[in-house]
Amino acid sequence: MKEEKTTMMKQLVEQLNNASQAYYNGEAELMSDYEWDSKFDQLKLLEDETGIVLPDSPTNKVSEDSISGKKEPHEFPALSLAKTKSVADLEKWASNKPIWISWKLDGLTLVATYDDGKLTKIVTRGDGHIGTNITHLAPAIKGVLPKISEKGHLVIRGEAVISYEDFNNFLLETESDYANPRNLASGSLTLKDVDEVKLRHIQWIPFTLVYSDQEILSWGQRMDYLEKLGFQTVEHRFIENPTSVNIQEKIDEFTQKVTHKKQPFPVDGLVITYDDTQYASTGSVTGHHATRSGYAFKWQDEYAETVLDHIEWSCAASTISPVAVFQPVELEGTTVQRASLCNISECERLGIGDAGTKLQVIKANKIIPKVIKITEKVGVLNIPDKCPVCGAEAHVVLSESGTKKLHCSNADCTAKQLKKFARFVSKDGVNIDGISEQTVSTFINHGWIRDYADFYHLKDFAYQITSLDGFGKKSVSKLLESIEKSRNTDSRHLLYALSIPLCGFDVAKRLLSKYTFKELMETAKTSLFDDVFASIDGIGPEKSARFVNWFKDDKNYLKVSNLLKELDVKEVEVAEVGTKCAGQTFVITGDVYHYKNRNELKAYIESQGGKVTGSVSKSTTYLINNDAESQSSKNKKAHQLGISIITEEQFREKFT
Repeated sequence: MKEEKTTMMKQLVEQLNNASQAYYNGEAELMSDYEWDSKFDQLKLLEDETGIVLPDSPTNKVSEDSISGKKEPHEFPALSLAKTKSVADLEKWASNKPIWISWKLDGLTLVATYDDGKLTKIVTRGDGHIGTNITHLAPAIKGVLPKISEKGHLVIRGEAVISYEDFNNFLLETESDYANPRNLASGSLTLKDVDEVKLRHIQWIPFTLVYSDQEILSWGQRMDYLEKLGFQTVEHRFIENPTSVNIQEKIDEFTQKVTHKKQPFPVDGLVITYDDTQYASTGSVTGHHATRSGYAFKWQDEYAETVLDHIEWSCAASTISPVAVFQPVELEGTTVQRASLCNISECERLGIGDAGTKLQVIKANKIIPKVIKITEKVGVLNIPDKCPVCGAEAHVVLSESGTKKLHCSNADCTAKQLKKFARFVSKDGVNIDGISEQTVSTFINHGWIRDYADFYHLKDFAYQITSLDGFGKKSVSKLLESIEKSRNTDSRHLLYALSIPLCGFDVAKRLLSKYTFKELMETAKTSLFDDVFASIDGIGPEKSARFVNWFKDDKNYLKVSNLLKELDVKEVEVAEVGTKCAGQTFVITGDVYHYKNRNELKAYIESQGGKVTGSVSKSTTYLINNDAESQSSKNKKAHQLGISIITEEQFREKFT
């Protein structure tokens, strides 16, 4: 019996280690988080039963990134945390001592060291004892400060993450092959070119102060100290009396942010930490887990059994993706009957069959419906050989990451432009209210949208639209009104809306500071040189070439020409740069009244030499908020740091 258990342990160790290697190094996913946790728990149980821990067991080592470069030992080992899904475990661990709860960000841990007020090195976590020195990439990682006011020795751990929004924009603008923000962050840190890494919008968020020459014995005060130095730390909440009820209350607050999609970065749980850092340092080390350094809480995924009705093949972006449609089930308070199966590799890994196949489904991290297991397979998966939208030949391809995907062979298939159409109608695009990505997909599949200009002819299909689920005469009327309103746009929003490679809002702004929209279009089309825009500050040869080549494509030029017949485009006025806000850093929150919106106020500040950031820090000069008595987190932070809170009227008196 012991021999059988040992064999089973070896199999689990191999499966878990292979999956971890893929997860930490940007490769194709070999198993879901749910499966990994389940197999890890099974392995731990077998280890407890047999008293055997294999040398390469993941319970006995830190998962390792394999970023190449100069290796360097950590001054303080970056040990992993014990994990649980039980609030009772957290209460027991807390032992009636005050604790803090924070996000467990899903990125790559980087350790930053400062000496004499300067950044001296950044090292990846590696195996927890030895990491890779990537200090040369520091200028490309937002949140890593090159200088601080503290002159002593400082060691800070933080997570390098990419927001969902930046991840989606990067995929859209570069047509790259990354499964999730973490994969993109991991792949980005292997690059040597700082400018290329900057395009990935990696942000480093400190989650603990490991060492300081100053004796700060409270974890909360250590985080306050980091914030006073100008760092934007991970969101954290204090629990003075950690009973199960109080802990659950705080967990629910964090969970609400996930379920309502108010957390911009990927997370895979929460972390609890003792406020008393001296007590936390007295724990023992079991394997690679320090017993008192912290505890990781992962949400208990609620699963449901259901039966597959059919596989729907949806062509979007560059792939034809399988979607499982099953008998409706209740999960996390909502009715679920569809879950993306992502790609062919995932279908093969799960062993998906045909109609009648029995499935287990969860909402991963409380948000995304996911098939986690096949409990009874019926028939076989039938992979289509034709695109469901355009009818062109479809074939299975192997991506760079080793993932099998079904591709439509028609480069001009409309469905491949779904993400681009969604960006076109978005708030940051031409802003057609009432059209979601799912609605765009529906319109594409009905043949009503083939090009950008087609949105302005949807009135021809008003009757048909009223017959669709979720639409009625009133909603269609509102949609058509919104479409008409969107005809009046400006050149910056339009340029962003076109999804030109590497042309985000900032690039659009820089290009339009020198040319009108039509001048950009004609210059790109007729120029003999790809680098015609390279001399514009912040553009450079690569962005210039991608922009020029996009407009040189006759199909792109024609679709923009047709679109311009439908729009009234206002050129963005490039204001002379003044100095009224020079040297000042502002944060804007709440509603504004004198300006059209916060973006207009931001544009004015920048035109006057000022800077606008998204969060309050030591470097903030003023927080602009018309509700000065608000109990918002930004107001509280400003009060805490002694930063002036001014109304919009006071701003106008001082700076206009």
